[in-house]
Amino acid sequence: MVPTRKNRLRETRIQKMMSKAELARRANLSVLTIDRVEKGLGCRMDTKRKILEALGLSLADRVRVFGEEE
Repeated sequence: MVPTRKNRLRETRIQKMMSKAELARRANLSVLTIDRVEKGLGCRMDTKRKILEALGLSLADRVRVFGEEE
């Protein structure tokens, strides 16, 4: 079983009134990638950066959205 990490990406995306498809388009990622990250599956730092930028957030918001890094 793949370990998952709790994050607040889904809640943050909904607060911004953005669909998964819209976030994926703005971040230049697939909807599947957004779905996997929201479910807590791991992703690269570059993917997190793209998501934060697409949400209009700064890199300083990383911990608030994605939680503490290992």
